[in-house]
Amino acid sequence: MRVTDHAIERIKQMIVSGELCPGDRLPREAELADRLGLSRSSLREAVTALALVRVLDVRRGDGTYVTSLDPELLLEPVAFVADLQPDASVLEFFELRRVLEPAATALAARRMSDDAIQALRRVLDEVGPDPSMDTLMAGDVEFHRLIADGSGNAPMATLLDGIRRSTYRARIWRGLTQSGAVRQTLAEHRAIVDAIAARDPELARSWATVHVAGVERWIRAIPRPYG
Repeated sequence: MRVTDHAIERIKQMIVSGELCPGDRLPREAELADRLGLSRSSLREAVTALALVRVLDVRRGDGTYVTSLDPELLLEPVAFVADLQPDASVLEFFELRRVLEPAATALAARRMSDDAIQALRRVLDEVGPDPSMDTLMAGDVEFHRLIADGSGNAPMATLLDGIRRSTYRARIWRGLTQSGAVRQTLAEHRAIVDAIAARDPELARSWATVHVAGVERWIRAIPRPYG
């Protein structure tokens, strides 16, 4: 194990054990390096790395603190990494969506508030039956965000937000080139909302699977000129 990796692991263990809790200030650099048996340079590199992934917050002139460790905060880098992936990996992101999206939709059928369900219906009403591609995609983003939030599972919602961003270009290309794709998308959205409103988790899961898998099948069947 590299010295910096070892330093990261030691700090992580301090957090896992409860020696350091969310919001706590780390001991001064010299003191912490001595306690962990590390050089100050290795400790400094570890702190920098953990700050990049939102575990630590380095405040200039004040000290270094453990963040809130909220899942949304810690998973923010996932969206950044997903944005950097080449278009050749888009199928892998759809495969991941096909696992997570139906699960989130099933949870939403159990947990989503009536007000949130009405907000979903308003999104569909605002998109309308014959939307432009920009309107469709804006509505699609909000539609899936509301469902992910309605799942009541913050880590899943954050992961899905990052993953979906890497599939937008493929979905736009499908809407522009596949006959009936927009009409089919809108119909599937309506079916998903109806299943959630009926509080039927398995039906909601099934429609979400159909919705994501349909785009995935289309991508597998054609060359990808959107890259």
